[in-house]
Amino acid sequence: MITGAYAREMARYNHWQNSQLAEFLQALSPEELMQERGAFFGSIMGTANHLLWGDWIWMSRFDKGPGPESDIHRPGGGIHESVHLCPDLDSWLVLRVAMDDRISGWSDTLGDEVLSGPFTWYSAAKEADVTLPYAQCVMHFFNHQTHHRGQLHKMLTEAGSEAPVSDLCFMPKEG
Repeated sequence: MITGAYAREMARYNHWQNSQLAEFLQALSPEELMQERGAFFGSIMGTANHLLWGDWIWMSRFDKGPGPESDIHRPGGGIHESVHLCPDLDSWLVLRVAMDDRISGWSDTLGDEVLSGPFTWYSAAKEADVTLPYAQCVMHFFNHQTHHRGQLHKMLTEAGSEAPVSDLCFMPKEG
């Protein structure tokens, strides 16, 4: 279905996309970031928070985190609370960089064999254990990011901002 190399490429893409996104978000005022825009997660900041929260939840499942004593083990709250993960852009930027580094580190160790097996986690949203193919979970993880960055792209352009280039063919070469 997919390989570890696919996950590494998507982790690199994720990092590139979030680096661009950060530049555009920093050009907006706090009021523009928090303005209700009729999106599922309300504002640009709310959607950016949900995107980061979703990455954090999935990484806590995939890599089991650095340990419960760490502040980057697993975020609190559920989907509806995710919009409040970071109170401002500065705190979001710090966590975003840390999460992108964590995603890259995880993908660097991901082998092909594990992707062919099952993956089980407890879903608070479903209040039950869920088992799906590991590869399907990884694909969902990266698709979730793309989905919400698409929403952010729309809100940025509606706010009169430029938005990140998202075409994979424009991603800078490694090295």
